[in-house]
Amino acid sequence: MASQILDVAERLVQQRGFNGFSYADIAAELHVTKAALHYHFAGKAELGDALIARYAARFAAALDDLDAADLDAPAKLEGYAKLYLEVLRNQRMCMCGMLAAEYQTLPERMQTAVIDFFNANETWLERVVEQGQCAGTLRQGDSARDIARAIVGGFEGAMLLARPYGDISRFQAGVRPLLAGLVAEPRINHRAARTPLRRR
Repeated sequence: MASQILDVAERLVQQRGFNGFSYADIAAELHVTKAALHYHFAGKAELGDALIARYAARFAAALDDLDAADLDAPAKLEGYAKLYLEVLRNQRMCMCGMLAAEYQTLPERMQTAVIDFFNANETWLERVVEQGQCAGTLRQGDSARDIARAIVGGFEGAMLLARPYGDISRFQAGVRPLLAGLVAEPRINHRAARTPLRRR
């Protein structure tokens, strides 16, 4: 039952926001009493804590999968973008993005958990960008930390703006230039380029 409650609550947060639903909405959808919900989660704050913990763990597992796939940095960033894209395809928003919009009204523990989620994402992205810069697959210049923050902010913003249009291509159009601008130009072997072709 607890997992079913979390499933319904997660969808409602992603569609309406944390303040946009009540225990009565979940109880009606699952055809149970509100008392049954309180048995598993004493209050909405406890439910919110569990929601973020599960969502963050699932997202972290997806990032671990990208690391395990032996991809270069640009491919990892493309994979990261696809995580957002899949959420949009299900007509939902990033749950922690929705919670960030309601940050001031959230219980303190939920506020901390939301920040922890974004910090974890930025840390992973910073590491990927550093790897790409060292390998020469991503452009040098701005710090990896600043780029990581720009990616999270850009993706969340692109997702938010795509939502009212119900148009996934708006999200893709928003993130494509951001990712393309990070990719380093192929290195040219100038010595090889100057060497004339030998006649046979």
